[in-house]
Amino acid sequence: MSRSRTTDGNPIPSVWAREQRRADQPALSRDAIVREAIAMLDADGIEALSMRKLGARLNAGATSLYRHVATKDELMELAVDEVAAEIHVPPADSPDWRAAVTEAARSFRTTALRHPWLTLVLGQAGLAYLGPNYMNFSERLAALFTAAGFPEPSRAIDAVFSYVIGMSTTEAAWLTTVARSGESETEFVARLLPTARQVSAGYHHLAASEAAITTEAADPARLRDDKFAYGLDVVLDGLALRLPRG
Repeated sequence: MSRSRTTDGNPIPSVWAREQRRADQPALSRDAIVREAIAMLDADGIEALSMRKLGARLNAGATSLYRHVATKDELMELAVDEVAAEIHVPPADSPDWRAAVTEAARSFRTTALRHPWLTLVLGQAGLAYLGPNYMNFSERLAALFTAAGFPEPSRAIDAVFSYVIGMSTTEAAWLTTVARSGESETEFVARLLPTARQVSAGYHHLAASEAAITTEAADPARLRDDKFAYGLDVVLDGLALRLPRG
């Protein structure tokens, strides 16, 4: 099976640039491979995923996998695109652009926290943005920001989702650490709190934030929600100033 090639004859290193092979085993398809890969990524992270381990989970040899997915990089492109289908973007004709963007941002965050590996590979997963689900996500965002009246919708999208991806990456890493402890988030924070108070005692402004630390111990998930909402509001406040008057 030939690969798509650039003008200089080099193959384009993306799963979206080559034809999909037909399944040689009825039970083995690219969709089944991707679903199992996502399950492994969600459970154990990027480091635990290999073509050999994936083949063992599917009762298939590596050769059979490579008929559908040429490399692990291609597999990651497919995984990113698969979970992109979970992100909801309201229609472009939504009456309140700000509420619609907030909904899209929260949906992205929810998806990223459900799949903690997602934001870590977005910048590494080759040409993942060429996948049909990710393209649909991007198209709906572009339509939403264009309908809102932004003269440069792509830059407005970049501003919002740079924040969303950054916050989601930090949260996903934190929740991965909590999960590895075997404790709930509340239990983990409560155990960490005495050390945090002791270390911050020598720093005037940090010590003054002890009330926030106590709140975090009581309900860390709600505090994460509040932090995300605050930052998103700040970004949207700034973008609103970019809209043409009238």
